[in-house]
Amino acid sequence: MFLFAALWCGYSDRMVSDRSLRGAARHPGKNGSQRSTLLLVVLTLAGLGAAQPARADSSPEWREFSGTWTAAGRRQDIGLGGDRRASVADYSGSLMLYGTSRPALGFRAEAVVLNDSATGLIGRAVWTDETDNHVYSELRGETTAAGNRIVGTFVGGSGRYRGATGTYEFSWRFLLETEDGIVQGQSTGLSGKVRFLPTLGRPGGGTSDR
Repeated sequence: MFLFAALWCGYSDRMVSDRSLRGAARHPGKNGSQRSTLLLVVLTLAGLGAAQPARADSSPEWREFSGTWTAAGRRQDIGLGGDRRASVADYSGSLMLYGTSRPALGFRAEAVVLNDSATGLIGRAVWTDETDNHVYSELRGETTAAGNRIVGTFVGGSGRYRGATGTYEFSWRFLLETEDGIVQGQSTGLSGKVRFLPTLGRPGGGTSDR
């Protein structure tokens, strides 16, 4: 654009040199005014082209991870006749993640769980990172002869995890169960994937080195 303006101004100068001095005297400053106007238009267009607004990544990448969830809590259970039992428990512990695209190194992980031996498990979980940002998920699971399998579905988050979607799954094994309801356990085979709402300058809303 600037080269075009320079060439145009040179062309206009040659036109001026070919005119008579009398014509130039009758129209003082006319060509100078035209060149100034043209330059202003060119510079304005160039400025508009350079000022491209930052745009958000419209297709955030999936962040795959694996990890280990360790937690302890208290469980209360009741009998529902025969071998059927139901229990409610709350757990608190830590979640360590692995993988090059993990959303963070680790979280404080809390969960509230209702388990029915006949219908399975439902629960809610909150993961909190070191800057107090949260990831929310719903838990569902069932116990079979081969063991238990729990699936988590991400339903949102705060801060850098805003709009979290995706799933993860794991099995759970109890390491300690006492008669007064104190329980402690650990996940096995935990893995999943998650993505977040795009943010300006930070695709995916997080980093993998934390």
